[in-house]
Amino acid sequence: MKVMKQRLRQALSRRQKRHIVDASRVSSAVLLPIYYEQGQYYILFTKRTEQVKEHKGQISFPGGAYEEKDGTLINTALRECAEEIGLTADEVEILGELDDQVSRTSNYIISPFVALIPWPHPLKVDHWEVEEIIQVPISALLGKDCLRQETEIIGDEAVTLYFYHYQGQIIWGATARILNQFLDIYSQVMSDQ
Repeated sequence: MKVMKQRLRQALSRRQKRHIVDASRVSSAVLLPIYYEQGQYYILFTKRTEQVKEHKGQISFPGGAYEEKDGTLINTALRECAEEIGLTADEVEILGELDDQVSRTSNYIISPFVALIPWPHPLKVDHWEVEEIIQVPISALLGKDCLRQETEIIGDEAVTLYFYHYQGQIIWGATARILNQFLDIYSQVMSDQ
């Protein structure tokens, strides 16, 4: 685990993060939480409730909109993670950042942060925001039957859409784009071992 952590941190720090600056959009941040259990790595996702204002019922990473008191987007991701699933900042080890993504179904710019989290961990789920926690082995996400891609023309641009299928759940949208970028980096790190 220590070697993977160092290599992933190194790979994330070497790359040039793509920042999106657009004052007409809302800044937000998410945490891509990874943990190790029984010989493999997992990613923890949340499934949003039907009560929340946006992204109802969608699978996402813990996160939300930037608030002035946060000061930084990493603090936004950590605050939201604590609020949604009870993982506090002192329990999370940030490994690096991925590229900003625009949510096409809402008006957000999402800044993703990759983190290791302790496991097992007694999560305290905010049931108003989070319907359930979904734990997915990274090996399953890398399986050949998991990913489906489509190309859609948005404006004048051909955009690749990603759909990850796992046990009847579908991860799509900005979450799938973030996940796709992470899995590319993770695969490279693991193939270097």
